[in-house]
Amino acid sequence: MNKNDKKELFESMPVPKALASMAIPTIISQLINLIYNVVDTFFIGRTGNSYMVASVTVAFTIFMMTVSFGNLFGIGGGSLVARLMGKGRQDDARSVCAFSFYGAIAISLAYSALIGLFLDPILNVLGASDATRGFARQYVWMTVILGTLPTVLSGVGAHLLRNAGYSKQASLGLSGGGILNIALDPLFMFVLLPEGMEVFGAALATLLSNVVSCVYMIVTLQRVSRAAPLSLRPRDARIIRREDMRGVFAVGVPSAVLTGLFDVANIFLNALMAAHGDLQLAAIGIVMKAERLPNAINIGICQGMLPIVAYNFASGNRERMNSLIHTARVFGLGITVFCVCFFQLLATPICRLFLSTSGGHAEEALETIAFATTFLRIRCLASPVQFMNYHTSYCLQAMGDGRDTLLHAIARQLVFYIPFMYLLNSLFGLLGLVSAVIAGEACGGVFALFLLHRWLKRVNAHAKA
Repeated sequence: MNKNDKKELFESMPVPKALASMAIPTIISQLINLIYNVVDTFFIGRTGNSYMVASVTVAFTIFMMTVSFGNLFGIGGGSLVARLMGKGRQDDARSVCAFSFYGAIAISLAYSALIGLFLDPILNVLGASDATRGFARQYVWMTVILGTLPTVLSGVGAHLLRNAGYSKQASLGLSGGGILNIALDPLFMFVLLPEGMEVFGAALATLLSNVVSCVYMIVTLQRVSRAAPLSLRPRDARIIRREDMRGVFAVGVPSAVLTGLFDVANIFLNALMAAHGDLQLAAIGIVMKAERLPNAINIGICQGMLPIVAYNFASGNRERMNSLIHTARVFGLGITVFCVCFFQLLATPICRLFLSTSGGHAEEALETIAFATTFLRIRCLASPVQFMNYHTSYCLQAMGDGRDTLLHAIARQLVFYIPFMYLLNSLFGLLGLVSAVIAGEACGGVFALFLLHRWLKRVNAHAKA
């Protein structure tokens, strides 16, 4: 895509077409990455061992924290790159890109070291039992202690490319890594490694696929930097303006907190669920993988929307910006309603995909599937309001409103969702705990809409002054 094509995309292309141009490749990559994230659970489930499935549920929370670091510099830096492009500040955009890249390297190495030093106590806090701890250690060592750097750089590279208008290239890199992981999983788990090493094999496949994706992103960033305001040169990172550095963190920190608190909420959920039993923990792990289908599509819509909203906010084209926000909202809500119906009708066969009932643990597997089916039918009802939380948060990030993004993230998880877990678990037990997501997301969605309305009112009043 040349400079004129990018200008048309951001400024004059019909809104549905512009949104589709950015969102469809992102949705495809999100779905492929969804497949490669759930494929670990799928193939491990072929063993019929519920304890292996439960161990990945515990370990995956640690792995998913890497996404928050990717958002810190990916969304923080990427959204600022789009706004700087809207203002015509190309050189500053290059500095922001380089700063985000090297910042991601630093925080990745720090996180890997932290997890390596305190892995056992962290697993205990997350609810690992004697039956699941060994498997969880294998998964974390490969995907986090060794794998955080390529995982984070892949995400940051994708955000930077997407926000500069290179959505297809970003999606190709993420999708390619996902496809490779899908191919390597069964090879390592059932061919090259002995029985009992299935969790290690899945983790090794994830590590190698993320390394390949990372290398692709670095090469692509270098290549497109000849035409786009992107850079990986250390010199550009050093000359970043103090104002722009603050701009990266103003949006990046709330975005990272948003993702991090989502994982913190899952930590509380896993700990409370583990108190009910390992089979219930395995069941919620299956459900959290299955319910990522609407989340993946809607995050793809939001990430595709963000660069164009940010560009038009910075350039002052409020009419186009508002049209993009409305169009993305309509599409997202439509998809979530469809997904609710889909899960209600097909909950049992979906859950059966993740756990075999033909092995030596058939009775435990059947009980786990029964729990998972009930959990999925309840939790999927939260999908529409969950989308409203994502959509509103991405709108605030696109417009550089880090304060309200942070306020929303804190309220959504710490004020609403986690307290509802404890309240409903104490009142209604297991099903109350599963239902807490509906109440938490509904309250968070209402609060998010209030924050967005207040921000737009403030911005419009300032523009008229």
